[in-house]
Amino acid sequence: MSARRRFEAGALTWVLGIEDTCVYPPGDGTVLDEHVLTQHDEHWREDLARAAELGATTLRYGASWPLVHRAPGAFDWAHLDDVVEAAEVLHLELVLDLVHYGCPPWLGGSFTDARFPAALAEFAGALAERYRGRVHHFTPLNEPLTTASFSGLRGIWPPHATGWRGWTAVTVAVALGVAAAERAIRRANPDAVVVHVEASALYETGEDCLRGEVELLQQVARLPLELALGRVGRRHPMAGWLVEHGADPHALDELARRPASPDILGVNYYPDLTPRDVVMHEGRATQIAVDRGAAGLESVLRGFAEDYGLPLVITETSIEGDDAVRTEWLRAAVESVARLRSAGLDLRGFTWWPLFDFVDWSYASGGQSVEEFLVPRSDGAGRTYAPLPPMAPAGSGPEAYLRRMGLLRLESDEGRLVRVPTAASELFRTLAVPR
Repeated sequence: MSARRRFEAGALTWVLGIEDTCVYPPGDGTVLDEHVLTQHDEHWREDLARAAELGATTLRYGASWPLVHRAPGAFDWAHLDDVVEAAEVLHLELVLDLVHYGCPPWLGGSFTDARFPAALAEFAGALAERYRGRVHHFTPLNEPLTTASFSGLRGIWPPHATGWRGWTAVTVAVALGVAAAERAIRRANPDAVVVHVEASALYETGEDCLRGEVELLQQVARLPLELALGRVGRRHPMAGWLVEHGADPHALDELARRPASPDILGVNYYPDLTPRDVVMHEGRATQIAVDRGAAGLESVLRGFAEDYGLPLVITETSIEGDDAVRTEWLRAAVESVARLRSAGLDLRGFTWWPLFDFVDWSYASGGQSVEEFLVPRSDGAGRTYAPLPPMAPAGSGPEAYLRRMGLLRLESDEGRLVRVPTAASELFRTLAVPR
């Protein structure tokens, strides 16, 4: 494998990722910047070095669009320049993550701002041109499906749209932006490798009255990718549903004419968060997070391979829990990767995300749950369901909201978040570094 190229056929690339959610709302909205909350903005050199020490050859890394793209045509590259240089010294190939849930504040309408596709294309082209020959891999926008849920369906993040019309508006805009960004990247660097990263989804129900709901959720979950790839023509089974919920037919035609054409399809899967049971709860259909483990991982990967025929990379996986829980999931997930590759699946990379623990997104909402699912709970009188409980009282600092999902555990020491190795980090090193 070339020292500066990854995801080649026949090989498995070992990847780590640093959580990089970056939401800077217009006006006085609450900022959610994981690089700041986890103190990566202070300790980024050491964090990159830790990724290399653990045997990763590749790092998914956020380009922090809201901070770099200061205004139309104006960029502040200083920090990203330093990161690219440091990664080169460490022989880490970067997969630059252009958008991780947030737009520059000057895009007042965020994803539904009429300027969004052109703005993202401008950033993508400038980025690819600046680092041509140095950075080869780009993700135009992380998880369109999750973006649509938080920004379009449930109004958690800008543009704070709600309902299926809000979801549709964000999803179509995102697809147009992804396609435009990819074209800009390829114009600036024809040798670039585009890694399209999407969340996976698994829905099941044991209730006959909810089978239609599950079918709708399954179809909706694929729509962001279907749109970006230009597969939603006038005869697509969900085209009418999209138009009914506000999609402009001309936008669908534009995507069909000029779709995205990524080189790699990245799949994100969390064993205890991705799979959902759909149940009737308090009179309405409700998603319940359940753990489907390695069987769920293998199911979603086979599904993406069969439906899209692109080389696959697991671009995110981990599990929340103590060191033993994380170690066991790492072992199980890698065993699944080996089985699938032996069976002929074109699976080229494995990513543990995140390298170190991160701050739960509820921090920016005063501790209130921002998830679309409930979790099982026993109240002594039987099984019921509830939102994730607040991690900390409102007003608590970021360290009170840490999600224990990293290979490195974050521990607070007089205000400094110290990176502590775990058994999972040692196992990753053992698996990634050839003996």
